[in-house]
Amino acid sequence: MKITRFDVRSVRVPMPPHRTASGVVEASPLVLLTVHTDTGAPGHSITFTYTPAALKPAAELMRNCEALVQGQPLAPATLWDQLHARFRLLGTQGLVGMVLAGIDMALWDALARSQGLPLHSLLGAAARPVRAYGGVGFDGVAGSAQAAEAWARQGLPGVKAKIGYPTLEEDIAVVRAMREAVGPGVALMVDYNQSLDATEAQRRLRALDAEGLHWIEEPVLAHDYAALASLAQATATPLQAGENWWGPLDFRHAFNAGVRDNVMPDVMKGGGVTGWLRVAAMAQVYGTPLSSHLWPEVSAHLLLASPTGAWLEYADWWNPVLKDPLRLEDGHAVVNAAPGSGIEFNPAAVEEFAA
Repeated sequence: MKITRFDVRSVRVPMPPHRTASGVVEASPLVLLTVHTDTGAPGHSITFTYTPAALKPAAELMRNCEALVQGQPLAPATLWDQLHARFRLLGTQGLVGMVLAGIDMALWDALARSQGLPLHSLLGAAARPVRAYGGVGFDGVAGSAQAAEAWARQGLPGVKAKIGYPTLEEDIAVVRAMREAVGPGVALMVDYNQSLDATEAQRRLRALDAEGLHWIEEPVLAHDYAALASLAQATATPLQAGENWWGPLDFRHAFNAGVRDNVMPDVMKGGGVTGWLRVAAMAQVYGTPLSSHLWPEVSAHLLLASPTGAWLEYADWWNPVLKDPLRLEDGHAVVNAAPGSGIEFNPAAVEEFAA
């Protein structure tokens, strides 16, 4: 099987404003890639550029990469190594890393489709329900409690809220309001979105130790591995990080620095399916629980193939452009049994949201 061509399209999918301590997301700027092969089996992927300013450059770079893989055998892991070597001098983070991951995801999707297998089966994993949690924005005490209760009513066993309010007292008030709303049986996580310095993080995290949280995510800058390791030693609540680490090398640096409570690869920033598999192997070595960030359709398959797979972050942001979005039953994701990674585009929606 050989790669013949790329179809690259850009869309902006509107969504309810999602507030964090670092800003507000009001729409999803997405690059949609379809890789075609000489057998007729296509592969699809989504690249999320976070800001509209990066949408056009990412799409153009994706198109420019077509020539680098056109006519090559459909061998995702080999092409991952070749493409990363090709871009080594420019660097394989940022837009380059996002585009390379988008290509990798599409190649794995095409390979699974060509074999008539769902992605998790291609990777040697059996299907099972995947434990999911729902996200709550930076919505204040009442809004966070209301959103948490809505997720709990859907049967989700976990809820995660954005915090990082001007005062510690406000953070604690949000956590306690959510706990009251969902009851004792639901796991509560919080996410600071890198909004604290190390001193303030230690002060707040020590106070939050009394709240019974399942994890505290990114209290400091994501790449401040020394601060994360120090905080893990100084506080009792497990820490979570990884969604902003670029590829397996960042994860190796983090593990080597002692950041091992939890990890949360983002399948795009983490290097696509190939990058995720390499990260999952490292997490297994350290016995570190591995959860996902966004991309629920693809991530559900990858969690099944991860020896320490833990939680799926469920988000419905991109459902409008998908033919068959991931379904939840009894608070768990039901992984699509159709061939591929679960990504297939709704042509009418792609046209409607074209950017």
